[in-house]
Amino acid sequence: MSGRRAIVLATGNELVTGLVADSNSAFIAAFLTRMGLGVVRLAAVADDLQGLADAILQSAKDASFVVCSGGLGPTRDDRTAQAAAMAAGKKLVPNQKALERIEEIFAAFGRPMTESNRKQALLPEGSIMLENPIGTAPGFCLPINGCLFFFVPGVPSEMERMVDEQVAPILRENLGIAGQVFAVKVFNAFGVTEAALGEAVEGIADEVPGLTVGLKASFPQIQIILYGTGKDAKALERVMEQAEKLVNERAGQWVYSSNNKTLEAVVCELLREKGQTLAMAESCTGGLISHWITGVAGSSDYFLLGAVTYSNQAKAAVLGVNEKTLAEYGAVSMQTAKEMALGAKKVSGADWAISTTGIAGPDGGRPGKPVGTVCIGIAGPDGAEAFCLNLSFGDRGRNKILFATAALDILRRRLAGKAVEI
Repeated sequence: MSGRRAIVLATGNELVTGLVADSNSAFIAAFLTRMGLGVVRLAAVADDLQGLADAILQSAKDASFVVCSGGLGPTRDDRTAQAAAMAAGKKLVPNQKALERIEEIFAAFGRPMTESNRKQALLPEGSIMLENPIGTAPGFCLPINGCLFFFVPGVPSEMERMVDEQVAPILRENLGIAGQVFAVKVFNAFGVTEAALGEAVEGIADEVPGLTVGLKASFPQIQIILYGTGKDAKALERVMEQAEKLVNERAGQWVYSSNNKTLEAVVCELLREKGQTLAMAESCTGGLISHWITGVAGSSDYFLLGAVTYSNQAKAAVLGVNEKTLAEYGAVSMQTAKEMALGAKKVSGADWAISTTGIAGPDGGRPGKPVGTVCIGIAGPDGAEAFCLNLSFGDRGRNKILFATAALDILRRRLAGKAVEI
């Protein structure tokens, strides 16, 4: 067994039944990768004592390091500490430091502590307590059959802080990398397949020592993730700058953010920098773009209007779309999209306006205009234009997200003075 193999375990009936998406494992896996470990498995286990103990023992055979999240709460189905003790052949014993911490939290809120919460201070004999600065559930570190396990709560905010502050130092010490520094840079890209993007950035890691390059499909965008490691912070900073330059040279036409910002945040920054304003005329996206834009703090400074003109009547009455245009070309057409954008710009007085009109499905497609067809109009200081795309993803909700993202990306390119490549 390699000393660099790692496994991520997540516990909870809500995970194995699909009721809750497991975002914790993605965070932990990325953390372990940054530490130079090879993550060989992500697994979810139900709240079953024997099943969890078996999963722990199997993981100990397959890896040298395991991070397990969840099952440390006060309820009856929180059985992780008991399962860990069973797998290690240890007893659960009271941890005085953990108990005092839990008592402090309840005293601060002026609430009595229950026996269920007292149970959280029972940790496997011989384990090292991992402090939880923002919750009642302590974590713990415990070697089992030669494998080092870290057990952390399932609450994401608690888990993330404990991984960074508690797990990382112990892991670095055990890996012999206590003096090393790490860096991560995330690029978001849109309008390209994962395969094509992979080919574009292939070889960068070979050219830049100390760098690992990964791709992550995170619908609707694809992320390029750079992991850097070294012994000197300044030298690592130069490595990351070199890698960023190579990414921009080879994939810059698709990258809209080099700091993991959302597309709407990037668009809003460009509007603010230019001192310009924006209006929306949405049909098939049903106000989704407006929702994204207004989710960015300070958007009232530049966002003037969001109109959901779903029917032809609304397109004509609110935006002034010519009824002859609708009759001749239809609601889903570049001509209508262009007039929608011009109308929104005129009504609002904004510098820029974008429009969407399309067929999100599952019905409504026809020859020449299948499901997934979207027409996007954009009106700016120098005139108006429109584009027609087919972006069908086979699902109405995802089609709407694709339509909205494509419209925002066209606006981003225009605001940045770049060509729109369809």
